[in-house]
Amino acid sequence: MSASPIRATVDFDRPGKQHGHLYIPYSHNLGGWANLMVPITVIGRGAGPTALVLAGNHGDEYPGQVAVLRLIRELRPEQVTGRLILIPALSVPASKAATRLSPLDGKNFNRCFPGNPAGAVSEILAHYLSTVLFPLSDVVVDIHTGGRSTDFVPCAHMHLVPAGPQRQKMLAGAEAWNSDFCFLYADVAGTGLLPVEAESQGKVVITTEMGGSENVTTAVHRLTQSGLRNVLVLSGVLAGEVVPRPRPARWVQALNWEDYRFAPESGIYENLVPLGEDVAAGQPVGQIHFLERPDRDPVPVVAASAGVLLGTRAPSVVGQGDCVACVAHDVDPRKLP
Repeated sequence: MSASPIRATVDFDRPGKQHGHLYIPYSHNLGGWANLMVPITVIGRGAGPTALVLAGNHGDEYPGQVAVLRLIRELRPEQVTGRLILIPALSVPASKAATRLSPLDGKNFNRCFPGNPAGAVSEILAHYLSTVLFPLSDVVVDIHTGGRSTDFVPCAHMHLVPAGPQRQKMLAGAEAWNSDFCFLYADVAGTGLLPVEAESQGKVVITTEMGGSENVTTAVHRLTQSGLRNVLVLSGVLAGEVVPRPRPARWVQALNWEDYRFAPESGIYENLVPLGEDVAAGQPVGQIHFLERPDRDPVPVVAASAGVLLGTRAPSVVGQGDCVACVAHDVDPRKLP
């Protein structure tokens, strides 16, 4: 694959703290020689690991963007051992527009990997991460929420990578976020995910679902910020003492397609079960009402098996095929295959 056309205004090998941009060339109707400028900060001091911290993969997921912006302003080089690379908003146009997909090219950035240096803007940036930033990194942190579509119990999560040192470090990193739940998840909505590409390169990848919906509570912001710092301390990049968990994590997994419940019809969705509550097999977790047919009984959405409601639909208006619930199941991380 050819070299990236992206121009970085930071030197990844220079010590100290640098603020700059990744310049991604593209054209639009009023700009034949335009660039999308993605903010990037590099903080380096001596030998040590490299942590790449990413937020704004989806534009409408803001707690991670706030947490990274705060780190950028607050950290001093003497607090870092090795190198910290911080990108507060991967999909800048989507962040400005409060959308999941980039309004610049219509892409879901988290389905663009490993990328294409001759593709759309999102694909060019994905290729740069795959070929430049991931190879530089030991740890990759990709902070998500459910965005405007889904509300999650705030949790650190990860893919079930093969048994070995990578998995053990990822399990430890997820637990270091100090969320009440830690979540093993599956990809049920396509391929080309950022974490999958980083994992395939052997990186220690820590990801999250820090709540969701339009409302971001103070508690979610605090957990996002404290969890991120604790993971960076654990990785050896950030000075300090690892904050121990106040209680053991509840590890859950949703690895089967049936764990994700989809709307059978379009209508108005009513959540019937609070987030984080246990449910029984066959129990309705929500129901769909029909504004144009007041005489129709609502259609229930039921749990396929017993578990805990980890994620639920955020907007009331739902389209056929939208994911409206995620039911996860308790698992012992020490007994994973």
